[in-house]
Amino acid sequence: MINPNGTDLRILVGSSHPKLGDEIAQYLGTALGDIKFSRFSCGEIFTAINESIRGMNVFIIQTAGPNINEDLMELFITLDAVKRASPKSISVVIPHYGYARQDKKAGPREPISAKLMANLLTVAGATRIITMDLHADQIQGYFDIPVDHLTAQPLFVRYFQNKNLKDLVVVAPDTGRAKNCKKLADNIGAELAILHKTRPEHNKAEIMHVVGDVKDKTVILFDDMVDTAGSVTQGLAALRKHGCNEEMYLAATHAVFSGPAIERLKVAKFKEVVVTNTIPLPKEKKFDGLKILSTAPLFAEAISRNHNNLSISEIFK
Repeated sequence: MINPNGTDLRILVGSSHPKLGDEIAQYLGTALGDIKFSRFSCGEIFTAINESIRGMNVFIIQTAGPNINEDLMELFITLDAVKRASPKSISVVIPHYGYARQDKKAGPREPISAKLMANLLTVAGATRIITMDLHADQIQGYFDIPVDHLTAQPLFVRYFQNKNLKDLVVVAPDTGRAKNCKKLADNIGAELAILHKTRPEHNKAEIMHVVGDVKDKTVILFDDMVDTAGSVTQGLAALRKHGCNEEMYLAATHAVFSGPAIERLKVAKFKEVVVTNTIPLPKEKKFDGLKILSTAPLFAEAISRNHNNLSISEIFK
């Protein structure tokens, strides 16, 4: 870890994921900035920074968690408060970028909410975005400010290499994830298979075909997020029909786990469900076989390198 100069670095953590903020600060060896959040009786959010940040490189850590709209509104108001305090730069560390699935018009008169999010963050005062495993890579192009698009793939590579699994095949849940799944497969010495699916409704997917050989192989189903786990369980059923063995793994960066997800994952009986901590998981969303990998070292390194004007790409070499 590169030791940042703490005199002109300030880490501010929002209320969406304080534990991750604490971990990042520990890796950086710096104290968190003094920030206050409160609510008016009508529900309006109030934010105040209780120390001078003039001329500093400020990093605001706030993920899009279970209360996504509250989390984002708090972030926008925090950005405005920070902007008015005259810092040198304002970087937003948003581990899970909300509204990323609405990255294009799939039908007439629909919003492109991922682009709207980019506009709101920029207008609110962000000068840089640090995020992880966007649902669609092109979202980086929605910004007119720099975007550091990190990936949790090194965490998954290390985790599965250490398990020494045999006859592995990494399965992409759709063609859009094939490129990322191919990278994971190459790094852990596995083969690649792809599920072909359609999505007739926003939260409903239908698995149509399995492209590739999965017979008698250990499967790692690899995606950027798991929301309701509908796609996951349908994919699981399709893979079992094609003869994969019962030792199946699910890996995903963002554990959204909404609606019936937990019950579906328990019924699916994966050997393990491996996710990261980009979204906080309360006790009621944890279950046997769930493994949570910390992204704090990657975000801490990205913050340190940004603060010291060093290359971000070196993290992944």
